[in-house]
Amino acid sequence: MTQRNLIAGTWREGDAWISVTHPFTGEELERVAVATTDQVDEAIAAASASMETLRALTVYERAQILRAIADGIDAKAPSLSQTLSAEAGKPIAQARAEVTRASETFRFAAEEVRSARGESLELDAALSGAGKWGVIRRFPVGPVSAITPFNFPLNLVVHKIAPAIAAGCPVVLKPADKTPLSALALAKIIEDAGWPKGALSVLNTTVERTTPLVEDPRMRLLSFTGSGAVGWDLKARAGQKKVLLELGGDAAVIVSEGGPRPKTEAWDAMIRRVALGAFAYGGQVCISVQRVLVQASLYEAFVEDLVDAVHTHVRVGPPEDERAVMSALIDDRAVEKVQRFVSDALARGAKRLTGGHREGEGSGRLFDPMVLVNVPQDALLACDEVFGPVVAVWPYETLDEAFERVNQSPYGLQAGIYTHDLREATRAFEELEVGAVLIGEIPTWRVDQMPYGGVKASGFGREGLKETLLEYTEPRLCVLPRS
Repeated sequence: MTQRNLIAGTWREGDAWISVTHPFTGEELERVAVATTDQVDEAIAAASASMETLRALTVYERAQILRAIADGIDAKAPSLSQTLSAEAGKPIAQARAEVTRASETFRFAAEEVRSARGESLELDAALSGAGKWGVIRRFPVGPVSAITPFNFPLNLVVHKIAPAIAAGCPVVLKPADKTPLSALALAKIIEDAGWPKGALSVLNTTVERTTPLVEDPRMRLLSFTGSGAVGWDLKARAGQKKVLLELGGDAAVIVSEGGPRPKTEAWDAMIRRVALGAFAYGGQVCISVQRVLVQASLYEAFVEDLVDAVHTHVRVGPPEDERAVMSALIDDRAVEKVQRFVSDALARGAKRLTGGHREGEGSGRLFDPMVLVNVPQDALLACDEVFGPVVAVWPYETLDEAFERVNQSPYGLQAGIYTHDLREATRAFEELEVGAVLIGEIPTWRVDQMPYGGVKASGFGREGLKETLLEYTEPRLCVLPRS
């Protein structure tokens, strides 16, 4: 089977094809067209030209389109889930959850645009403002370039497109070449919902041919989710356009003496949550639990119970397995990266308690979930993003030490702390240098209406509809006479 690109309102072939393969089996799923340089320019030109059409859409019409898209996702949820699971190697239960989230995100966008409010200013509060008053409205920033990664091939696309539709911005989307099928299926749903032709293009192409999406001044905003090296390079080349970056992290969770105690239901629930946060989808999640800091008095019990929970609750298998928590990693490069991080840690004196790369025919991208201890602070696993099924656990003596260890990371996306002590929770919120602090929860938790994003090497800007709508619009002031 073959898939064409949506370019300037029509579905077209390119000048080559790329193969989309199943990460677990290696079989070819479909071939997708590679857009030409001219087609990329066509998509940009169509996006720019569509602004006039989009300005004529009322808030009511945009909200209706957003709800129609959500309805379309719901109607196609079974097939979308299967597509997403196959192309990304994502366990089917997690794929279904992602499809549900995608639908919810469009509904949140509809609610946000309907409830948006302008602002009035009493300009005569200034001596020279007598006889004047002001009104502020927000207007669409203009065409949006969106570049998305493989790991959430539907919902991360939705977090670019839904606020764009709400704001009235056209979009040119470049999905990950490993997982473009979900985005193309979504594009068909958006077409059917009535979004104007030319205001959305979804194209798969080479890295070199994406240059205009980054550098062309007709594109007024660049939203990128992916690796730090790529993201900061794109920002440097983006010129005068607005840039939003979500670049990942090495999320930490702190376990305090002020939290659950061993041999209790709350303790067991916490252990299971940490295991899930570390190993769901093989750790290929920006906010996957990579570092766990446990107060020294609880450390031995925590490590022992975490290893037991991994053996009991973290099932590795094909993505269609309803009970699977993790499956094959996305590609061989991902496997090599995980092996490099683990080898580096072990060479520096770390100890592996469980897990590792599976050997044997047909298991090249499979790992059993890994728990490591005694990892030195200069090891890659302690200070960089592994993006794989590995978690490291350290003891700490004081909360000051734990906070310092979290903040030593170059990243700052989300962090979690398990404590019942309000003072500890408040300190974590005030002192941890991250985009979000979760109390009594793993940092892997997210709902789609919350402001999501990070600081430091994790990027800047926020996703979450209300916040993204502010990014996708610009304020404009009208000064009026009072009479």
